[in-house]
Amino acid sequence: MASTKKRVLVVEDEMMVAMMIEDMLIDLGFDVVGPAMRLEVALLLADREAIDGAVLDVNLGSEKSFPVAEVLRARGIPFCFATGYGKMGVSDVFPNAIVLPKPFEVHRLQKAMRDAGVDATP
Repeated sequence: MASTKKRVLVVEDEMMVAMMIEDMLIDLGFDVVGPAMRLEVALLLADREAIDGAVLDVNLGSEKSFPVAEVLRARGIPFCFATGYGKMGVSDVFPNAIVLPKPFEVHRLQKAMRDAGVDATP
């Protein structure tokens, strides 16, 4: 039987942080897609996977995750940015985006996901 849990894409280039976010999302009742650690993989997943939301690290090495956010926005999929830089650099491109400051705890991730429009409860 297929899972009825909502699916959240994780885009994060630091493995330990990606694993932490994945664990938090699972604890909140989500299924996790990814994590995608490189822009090209993230773009592929954002474009082709059935997902209900996403958590995007802004900086992926020398690249930004903004093209992934554009794909998600075009598909009508809510997302939040997770970054250690706050809204700086995000608000210029995505002025209404939900920004989750790093480091964060599970309750802040839950709030950011809800604020973005994704709740684990069906």
